[in-house]
Amino acid sequence: MAAISSLFSQTLLHHPTKTLTLHSKPSIQPLKPSHFPNPVTFKAIKPKRPIAVSAVTAEAPVATSDVVARRLYVGNIPRTVDSAELARIVEEHGAVEKAEVMYDKYSGRSRRFAFVTMKTAEDANAAIEKLNGTEIGGREIKVNITEKPLLTLDMSLLQAEESQFIDSPHKVYVGNLARTVTTDTLTQFFSEKGGKVLSAKVSRVPGTSKSSGFGFVSFSSEEDVEAAISSCNNAFLGGQRIRVNKA
Repeated sequence: MAAISSLFSQTLLHHPTKTLTLHSKPSIQPLKPSHFPNPVTFKAIKPKRPIAVSAVTAEAPVATSDVVARRLYVGNIPRTVDSAELARIVEEHGAVEKAEVMYDKYSGRSRRFAFVTMKTAEDANAAIEKLNGTEIGGREIKVNITEKPLLTLDMSLLQAEESQFIDSPHKVYVGNLARTVTTDTLTQFFSEKGGKVLSAKVSRVPGTSKSSGFGFVSFSSEEDVEAAISSCNNAFLGGQRIRVNKA
C-alpha cells in the first residue's frame, strides 16, 4: 500500500493540473414491461429462387448454337409489315421470342426482310414448314434458318465491298434480285443499259454472305437515274424480273 501511495503522489506531482476523479459503478435498473414498445412479430420469409443474370461482353459470341437453331430469316416481306405484325403472323405456328424487321438506316424504309427468334427449335421448324413459300400481302415470303456466321476473312471482304460503294443523291433501288446476282453482275447489267454507273452493291443478310434480294446502283446524274428506271424496271436479271425505282 505504501508503494501505491508513493506512485500516486509522483503522478500528481508530474501532472499538477489533472484531477483524478473516481466514479462509482452505475446501478442497472431492470426495465418494467411498460418500458417496451408494442411487441413486434417477425414473419419467416422463404428465400426466393435464384435469378439467372447474364452479361454480354465484347468477346461473347453473337449467338449460341441453340439460338442459331431457333433464329429464322424471313425474306421478301411487304414494306408495310412491321415487327409487331410479323410476330403475330409467325405466332400462329409457334411461340415467338423476338421479331425484328430490318430497316435501311438512310431511307428508313423496310429492307423487306426480318429475323424471328422462336422459343424452341421445334417452333422454328414448324414455322418454316407452315410459312415458307406462302404469301403475305401478295408477296411470296422465304422462311429458313439463318446461315452460320461468316469467317473473319469472308466478313472483311464484304466490309471492303460495302466501303467501296460510292453513294450519290442519284441512286436507284433494285429489288427482287436473284440470290446469284453479285455486285459485279449488277454493275455490268446497268452499265450495258447505257447509264453512267458510279457504283453498285448487293445488300447482304447481316453476318452472312447471303444476298438480301435487293441492292443499290448510284449514277452521276438524275438523267441516268430516269434512264435506268425506264430501261431496267421489270427487266429480267438472273432469271427474275427486277424492280427499279428511286432510292
